[in-house]
Amino acid sequence: MLQPGDKVAIVSPSRGLPEIFPGPYELGLRRLRDDFGLIPVEYPTTRKLQSTPQERATDLHAAWSDPSIRAVFASIGGDDQITVLKHLDPAVFQANPKPFFGYSDNTNLLNFLYSLGLPAFHGGSVMVQFGRGGAMHPDTERSLRAAMFTGGEFELTPAKGWTDHDHDWNVPENLATEPPLFPGTGWTWSGSQAVSGKLWGGCIEILDWQLSANRWMLPTESYGGVLFGETSEEMPSSEDVYRILRNFGERGLLERFDAVVWGRPKSSSLMHEVTPAESVAYVTDQYLAVDRALAEYNPNAVVVKGLDIGHTDPQQLLPYGGQTHINPITQRITVTY
Repeated sequence: MLQPGDKVAIVSPSRGLPEIFPGPYELGLRRLRDDFGLIPVEYPTTRKLQSTPQERATDLHAAWSDPSIRAVFASIGGDDQITVLKHLDPAVFQANPKPFFGYSDNTNLLNFLYSLGLPAFHGGSVMVQFGRGGAMHPDTERSLRAAMFTGGEFELTPAKGWTDHDHDWNVPENLATEPPLFPGTGWTWSGSQAVSGKLWGGCIEILDWQLSANRWMLPTESYGGVLFGETSEEMPSSEDVYRILRNFGERGLLERFDAVVWGRPKSSSLMHEVTPAESVAYVTDQYLAVDRALAEYNPNAVVVKGLDIGHTDPQQLLPYGGQTHINPITQRITVTY
């Protein structure tokens, strides 16, 4: 667990977007310092947009090798972190274990660390969660503080207010105002058997890339844990989501999980703005795609859909490889940070 006064590394393993969007990045750094009492330490590629995979790997090695660094936070995601993996030396990370926070394209690094038995958290990027306009969402902050400072059992809860609409970072005024929220929609449950086990998963588009590039790092033996999935701001179609999961099923991967938890899909972005009706239809169709795949490849799995994980606001963190307990009778989900 972290303590106030600890140094934490800020890295950009995917893309150095702080170079072109300094506003939310500086806001995130300021909150890490002022609200959380931590000391952010930047690296050569953290604010460098056009860095090479080798340069980013060097920064990761430096962050994990420095004993004064107590945790590592991704500035944001991107789309080519998979090219960094082949440059990473597992011995560097195993010699200096420390927690990593990130999601989206950082599913690559989360899975790499998982394969080494090292701690990591799905969530908590500097520019998005810490750099949220106006104020951090209280659900996000509560989850982050528990993961960073407290540890132990943490109950995930459905958000009473949420959004997946982006504030344009090119408009400075947006950093001073919170985004408007929609009323909570709760979770959707199926199955009746309580399940406990390790969490594994992430952004499914990235998991699909890992499988294609032979970077898939889930052990080949029977797993019996909990798969968690969510989709990105690129908003893959419901048919694409089904096909990705079908490919997992054809590889014999879906059947190995006792339960599946699915994040609330991001149904709007600055690149693809939609009407409220289109947003509801997109979310509904994606849930149906998940149900279709599981009906074909793992019909006995407990399934919970609509969690505030991944590309949504608020965001509750999941311990990657950590324990979770899912109880359909009480409709409670707890994780262990």
